[in-house]
Amino acid sequence: MGIKVGVAGASGYAGGELLRLLAGHPEFDLTVATAHSQAGQPVAAVHPQLAGLDLVFTATEPDALADVDLVFLALPHGQSAALAAALPSGVKVVDLGADHRLTDAAAWQRYYGGAHAGAWTYGLPELPGQRAVIAAATRVAATGCYAVATTLALAPLVAAGTVAPDDVVVVAASGTSGAGRAARAHLLGSEVMGDLSPYKVGAHQHVPEIKQATGATTLSFTPVLAPMPRGILATVTALPSVVGTDPRAVLASAYADSPFVHVLPAGAWPHTAATLGSNSCHLQAAVDVDSGRVIVVSAIDNLGKGAAGQAVQCANLMSGLPETTGLSVFGVAP
Repeated sequence: MGIKVGVAGASGYAGGELLRLLAGHPEFDLTVATAHSQAGQPVAAVHPQLAGLDLVFTATEPDALADVDLVFLALPHGQSAALAAALPSGVKVVDLGADHRLTDAAAWQRYYGGAHAGAWTYGLPELPGQRAVIAAATRVAATGCYAVATTLALAPLVAAGTVAPDDVVVVAASGTSGAGRAARAHLLGSEVMGDLSPYKVGAHQHVPEIKQATGATTLSFTPVLAPMPRGILATVTALPSVVGTDPRAVLASAYADSPFVHVLPAGAWPHTAATLGSNSCHLQAAVDVDSGRVIVVSAIDNLGKGAAGQAVQCANLMSGLPETTGLSVFGVAP
């Protein structure tokens, strides 16, 4: 028997991607998947891509998850904390929701509302020293999808003093799976296809998380809904602190030992299709010849490195496994 794992909230897009990754993981033994309205249904009836996975959704109750070694929580924001608190202390938990990401209770209240559940270890292994912290943790808060795309592009530059932290601008386009699986009129195919639309302009909930993870002090963030199922392309710009520093070289040095972060060869730019199905992030940087601003473009699969893949990467570290176990660094094409 391997390491027994379960997924709570497994009927959504991130939950389905978790099931796919865990079903093929060489060390994790997927034993339970819970859902709310889909309880009692075969997993493959909800996720047809998982035909052959002999598993039935059970109700999302603590007792259903009490006998596993590690639980992934893929629940809506605000619902993870109560379930996690009801699990036995010996069960390790990776939360894909936002409940435990923020250290600042006031920021939680401002962007999410309700009581702040407290901060867990932040689940981004590529931050300096964070692999060891995650490996020693029993409770880990996985990153938000926009947050990981932006943080990987920005954090090394702020830490190195290459860019100023007080004038960061981010415009990021995401596929529709980032909005969840619930039926909504504005996410219908006929509404999305052939269209780009901004949303939550000036008040997106990932802003405090990005600031917390990168050291940015002022951040303007504009998310854009793109007519594709999955993927994020983030364009991050900031004023240079030191003129003449090569931002690409700073990023390449920072991620030299990170198997999932690829700083592309000079002149090659990230695009979302290249990261599809992978746990990788592709980066490229340049300095704008007119404004002098540093520009970094970041591409990820929002359900991979932005959600399920990142969670499995953290779970690998928490379980004493190589962080790459069961995860692909290569995308699927065409």
